[in-house]
Amino acid sequence: MGFKEGFLWGGATAANQCEGGFDEDGRGLANVDVCPTGADRNAVITGKMKMYECDENHFYPSHKAIDMYHHYKEDIKLFAEMGFKVYRMSLAWSRIFPKGDEKEPNEKGLAFYEDVFKTCKMYNIEPLVTITHFDCPMHLIKEYGGWRNRKMIDFYLNYCRTIFKRYKGLVKYWLTFNEINMLLEAPFMGAGICFEEGENEKQIKYQAAHHELIASAMATRIAHDINSENKVGCMFAAGSVYPYTCKPEDVWEATKKDRESYFFIDVQSRGYYPSYALKEFERMGINIEKEEFDDEILKNNTVDFISFSYYNSRCAAKTVSKDNIAEGNIFESVKNPYLKYSEWGWPIDPLGFRITLNHVYDRYQKPLFVVENGLGAVDTLDENGYIEDDYRIDYLREHIKAMRDAVTIDGVDLMGYTMWSPIDLVSAGTGEMKKRYGFIYVDRDNEGNGTFKRKTKKSFYWYKKVIETNGENID
Repeated sequence: MGFKEGFLWGGATAANQCEGGFDEDGRGLANVDVCPTGADRNAVITGKMKMYECDENHFYPSHKAIDMYHHYKEDIKLFAEMGFKVYRMSLAWSRIFPKGDEKEPNEKGLAFYEDVFKTCKMYNIEPLVTITHFDCPMHLIKEYGGWRNRKMIDFYLNYCRTIFKRYKGLVKYWLTFNEINMLLEAPFMGAGICFEEGENEKQIKYQAAHHELIASAMATRIAHDINSENKVGCMFAAGSVYPYTCKPEDVWEATKKDRESYFFIDVQSRGYYPSYALKEFERMGINIEKEEFDDEILKNNTVDFISFSYYNSRCAAKTVSKDNIAEGNIFESVKNPYLKYSEWGWPIDPLGFRITLNHVYDRYQKPLFVVENGLGAVDTLDENGYIEDDYRIDYLREHIKAMRDAVTIDGVDLMGYTMWSPIDLVSAGTGEMKKRYGFIYVDRDNEGNGTFKRKTKKSFYWYKKVIETNGENID
């Protein structure tokens, strides 16, 4: 007994991390384009340092990324060679609406993605499309303040109507926002928000969250109205939070940390604000401004399935010393002494993946879709130009085993698995190229040098075997 027939195996990318072509064919500037690599990146993506234009003192890796804008046919062919059933990708909002508030879209942008989808279909690969993977046109940030402004809902829905109509029959799986809970940790990257001195940051973040939640619910309704076959999911950065000790205060701290992420999915999946969140808002003096039918919109337009990224579990304690902090996909965590760590300090916890799958499924009882899971590492070419990335194979093997146990032993309803990322791309957290995830190597370095030449790694052939056997042969 293994994964069900028709299980959707594949890989995942994001437009701003792989496409490049940031100023080609009418594409407008977006928040993801002004996030530099280097020391200032974290301050920019968290909204602490205002960078609304590019300058000569920084390097912006997304501008060319791995140039998938000009290599997508070659790349999708390689995905097909691995046997992909699904390819999770995102659209660049500013490629379709360069400023974001236009009434009419940019035809060249629409045509580009149409050809990407048709190329996928040619290889019997189902596209799974993230409508916005951190992308927000810079014009909307400068003019309206990003997602802090309710007007963003209308701009987003105009974009959604356009793509749902244009790609009807080509795309049926949609995600409204990537890692929606990232808004709390990296508000400029997640929602185009910068803060002014003295502002109530929590009030602004949760008001922006409300706007995104309403936009997500309304987009779900529109998707279903345009095509009854459309399936719409939410997406969050997951990873169950363990108490650092069995001290009750640590257990309670872990519960609160879990709720910070589950809050978004509670609303998107259940259709209402959970009571713990309402009480927390009351304590913090947060007042969510709603319009008359907002609660009804949320209630009547819940998602069809729940997707998430999983890279690691986390740990929480009531009292934390600064020298006991682990890295982990931007989310701060207490260092778990029982786990090994990646080169970038991320905990490696395959059993935590099974635990997370169970926690999410127990909570929502809706089909799940794992849309990101992978290992960032430095890859070295040997004397023959080959990359023997056994460390990546080991990481993925153990996580797929844990996922299989969640399905076959625990009864989790899982639609598919798209690992991050089938091809090397720019890291969202650090802006680096040397932090590689792919089965396919791309000749590109941190400084922007390289030929963009693609080369398959050892893991490419391993994953091909995994898909061929529907997850049975993973050794």
